[in-house]
Amino acid sequence: MSKKIVIVGAGPGGLTAGMILAHRGLDVTVVEKRSRVGGRNAELRVGDFSFDTGPTFLHQKFTLDEVFAEAGKRADDYLDFQLLDPMTRLTWNDVTLETTSDMARMEANIEAAFPGHGEGYRRFMSDHGRKLKDIYPCLLKPYHELKALISPTLLKALPHVATTQNVMDVLARYFSDDRLKLAFTFQAKYLGMSPWNCPALFSIISYIEYKYGIYHVRGGLCQISEAMAKVFQQNGGTLRLGCPVREVKFAGKRAAAVLLESGERLDCDDVIVNADYAHAATRLFNGRSQPVEALERKKYSCSTFMLYLGLDTIYPDEPHHHIIFADDYAANVSDIQGQQRVSQDMSIYVRNSSVNDPGVAPPGQSGIYVLVPTINTRHGFDWQSQRAAYRDKVLERIERKTGMKDLRRHIIAERIITPDDWRDDHDVFMGATFNLAHTLDQMLYWRPRNRMSGFDNLYLVGGGTHPGSGLPTIYESARISSNLLCDSHSLPYQRVDFAPQFID
Repeated sequence: MSKKIVIVGAGPGGLTAGMILAHRGLDVTVVEKRSRVGGRNAELRVGDFSFDTGPTFLHQKFTLDEVFAEAGKRADDYLDFQLLDPMTRLTWNDVTLETTSDMARMEANIEAAFPGHGEGYRRFMSDHGRKLKDIYPCLLKPYHELKALISPTLLKALPHVATTQNVMDVLARYFSDDRLKLAFTFQAKYLGMSPWNCPALFSIISYIEYKYGIYHVRGGLCQISEAMAKVFQQNGGTLRLGCPVREVKFAGKRAAAVLLESGERLDCDDVIVNADYAHAATRLFNGRSQPVEALERKKYSCSTFMLYLGLDTIYPDEPHHHIIFADDYAANVSDIQGQQRVSQDMSIYVRNSSVNDPGVAPPGQSGIYVLVPTINTRHGFDWQSQRAAYRDKVLERIERKTGMKDLRRHIIAERIITPDDWRDDHDVFMGATFNLAHTLDQMLYWRPRNRMSGFDNLYLVGGGTHPGSGLPTIYESARISSNLLCDSHSLPYQRVDFAPQFID
């Protein structure tokens, strides 16, 4: 008889695990409290406009290709990918840089904006090719056992990992202009961290982006989760939407069943949890849950203030991705990391995907996605009373810093998500959109483990477990947990590995 697996949550991690395990012949049910799949990767509808709720950058596409192949499918048969070139416009007070994965053009763009720094870019790319080769294998392995810390792969990467240096320290070897350093460190925001606090190993994120490029998916990155749900069901999996979970039931150290809010009990051999880690750990484990106070002592990422704007016009000359740095970026980041003060001098990310994907809005109209990194909810900032004023400050800054000088006059549909909304409506602990912080004491063995500590058959997937947050690492977390689960039942599988074609 096939093993019965219940997966709690149909976010990217849960869907990845589901389609892989269903392909391997297991009896898999995914239960999701909302009416659609995706979690923070879900589609968000505002009137006639379609937005991604969360992630909008797809990098390291070969990892997505691998997990589809592990499910017996090709990602390109389900999704329409577009390699963006240029990738992102970066704007400081008086300087703009267009980024690209074309090395010759990127060097030329850097020389034009920051004369004399092209050579540093070349050294950065050369050095980080070797650094990625050392580190990448460590991201593919589980760390649920202490002996994993003396594995040959981790020992080889140790000089990059066991260091007190941060990402900005690394960039100082290549660039003297602080603004240019930020062009190679803003990717730390995918982890919700300051580049001055982000461990040095994460400088590989910008290398991956500039080496392999970033992709848009027709219809938005939310379509990845929709495609995964389709593959999951084609592989024989059962998807149940609108089914909130009350708790996981245990028999000793084993997860024996998942109890739905309706009272229905789903007996199973294994449970995979794709809910926000701290939310699940404090709410769902039926007498085994951890005290909220214990989870509050951990370190968390920042949150985000979100605007989803439907416009009655299109700005064809504005880029697909645009990052506007705070005038005093260090102070802005310090405010966010301090978790108490909301910066009025904010950094802003704007996505204008309609220039490449007209299908996300009605003809002649467009959708603008705005993300502002800000404090999480640890200290109880009153967003309810401040949201309207902060929204106006954000829009005024966009109008001043971009070609969208009349943006507010064209808004015909709008949705706001504040850190409080992430916490209360999306079950994100402390509103920390990027989950637990990626500090050295919350990584590898010290991060919540793929097979959850203290339990025999309870597995974690998502940004709150190893390897961490960001879509490619979330997909990898699901593959690691799926493999551990299959190992526990002595079920054979073959790992798909496309990385050697790229990482050399």
